[in-house]
Amino acid sequence: MFFVDVIELEGLGNRSYLAGGETAAVAVDPPRDIDQVLAAAARRGVRVSHVVETHIHNDYVTGGLELARITGAVYLVPAGANVSFARTPVSDGDTVDVDSAAGLTLSAVATPGHTPHHTAYVLAEAGRPVAAFTGGSLLIGTVGRPDLVEPRLTEQLARAQYASANRLADALPDDTAVLPTHGFGSFCSSAQADGDATTIGREKTANTALTADVDTFVAELLAGLEDVPAYYAHMGPANAAGPDPVDLTPPAVADPQEIAARLAAGEWVVDLRNRVAFAEGHVAGSFNFEADGKLATYLAWMIPWGKPVTLLAGSPEQLASAQRELARVGIDRPAAAATGGPEAWLRDGERPAWFPRATFARLAAEGTEEAVVLDVRRDSERAEGWIEGSVHIPVHEVHRRLGEVPDGTVWVHCAGGMRAGIAASLLDAAGRRVVAVDDGFDAAAEAGLTVVTG
Repeated sequence: MFFVDVIELEGLGNRSYLAGGETAAVAVDPPRDIDQVLAAAARRGVRVSHVVETHIHNDYVTGGLELARITGAVYLVPAGANVSFARTPVSDGDTVDVDSAAGLTLSAVATPGHTPHHTAYVLAEAGRPVAAFTGGSLLIGTVGRPDLVEPRLTEQLARAQYASANRLADALPDDTAVLPTHGFGSFCSSAQADGDATTIGREKTANTALTADVDTFVAELLAGLEDVPAYYAHMGPANAAGPDPVDLTPPAVADPQEIAARLAAGEWVVDLRNRVAFAEGHVAGSFNFEADGKLATYLAWMIPWGKPVTLLAGSPEQLASAQRELARVGIDRPAAAATGGPEAWLRDGERPAWFPRATFARLAAEGTEEAVVLDVRRDSERAEGWIEGSVHIPVHEVHRRLGEVPDGTVWVHCAGGMRAGIAASLLDAAGRRVVAVDDGFDAAAEAGLTVVTG
């Protein structure tokens, strides 16, 4: 009897897997913080016999090399991937025994598209396929994006992605579980996953890669691609070189004088508390990236790469969780950190900075004639409707485009409030008068604001 354990990386919108039988298991696309995989194996009482990568990842630092080193597992990496470390190259059709006693084998299936060397792995029990680890190839209701390697290859890889998805669908039984790495919020996916579980049979009826002709599929895929997070440029090279082991030991503690000095030096001081607490009181000049939001994605996207970051957390647990999340994308060692609240982070005589929060109803009541309404949603969200007269700067561009925000009090909104909180903190740190609209965008029209569509 086989098992498959899912290791969720919610902040990054990814999944890793541990799959095996009674004595041995394979780890698929493991995260950098491999203690999760080791703990899952210990709970099952199995050894990790194999570690496999579906591709060289662009959205997180892999833990595969370190996991293989610690466990002695065979490390399988697609043969076409150009890497600088020892591994076992795997090619289309290669098969390994995962747990002989349980009759479990793992077969490699070349599935180029997300990357040129992308490889899926099919887990079979007694010769029958039971699960396909599809990485960034066939996802739930969609596919991985094909534009992360080289712009000139994008259309070619999109067509390869179509062929790869159809190859899997044609080769595998309808009841085979499809277990992708991307698609749960990761920007490596070309669209959000439709649900959290699927099979080959379901994808045959729901996935446009399997229901549309290739030209239609490619046209729609390319038209729907969003901006690529800036930190992706650093992930592929780190993974190809062989990442260093993760270091999650607590960072040095920063007192109020050090926090002030780091702000004065132009370093980033990031407050991890929720946006409500931040708006009510914070260290002037600090930025708010909620620990419970997509911390790694947005902070790594926006911070100048390599700039020191000091973390301010509400609790030691929040700090440890954030440090783990950031290590997954290569922000390894915070320069310093502190826990508690503004009263513990400010020097004697200093008062917390603050700014108001509001709803769309309040914006409508006060009127938009004198207000600067800043929309920080993505282009695709904006295209579905926007407040008449609003300024549009996606949140990941706000920090370098502050000069484009017109004078006046800025009412900043997104789709739900989290990204508005980030942008409001950036504007506040720059000395602008700001109101964070902490509301769902659907409420804008309901409040009587003019929403332009089409």
